Amino acid sequence: MQFSRMEKLGFGVLMTAWVVWGSNKIGNVLVHADEPETMGYQVAVADSGAAEQAAAPVEEKSVMELLASADPKRGEKVFKRCSACHSTEAGAKHKIGPNLWNVVGRGKAKAEGYNFSNALAGMDGTWGFAELDKFIENPKGYAPGNKMTFRGIAKNADRAALIVYMATLADTPVPLPE
Repeated sequence: MQFSRMEKLGFGVLMTAWVVWGSNKIGNVLVHADEPETMGYQVAVADSGAAEQAAAPVEEKSVMELLASADPKRGEKVFKRCSACHSTEAGAKHKIGPNLWNVVGRGKAKAEGYNFSNALAGMDGTWGFAELDKFIENPKGYAPGNKMTFRGIAKNADRAALIVYMATLADTPVPLPE
């Protein structure tokens, strides 16, 4: 009796499945691992009041307070997250997002040649320091329905550095708020 190529292939697949399934069953019978009651190790720590300090929330300064001491070089490093979608050179073409040259002080949804979402196009005002802070922290929360897929930057110090860096991207940089 001769078997066709398809029958041989089907038999090979079936045998492989049986071997894998059987190995799994035999392995489960031979080696049985119990889950520990508590995960990890208990570490004894001397009570020095450090636990109370750790429990107290640390007040992080607001972005507006951090602007005066923020480093634009650090902001340039933070901006690398944004550079895939935004250009920063004067006269550069828009990428997925608009060019950010002269963005501080520019009107919202006012970049020549860029098609903004209705969520941003319907907003009035300019991109000041406080508005940029709110937008960069949570773009979808600031303007629900906008096209930006970036989740935002949570750390106040990073946002402050980024905003200071963005303020330098201008023909005439906007002075930082007092």
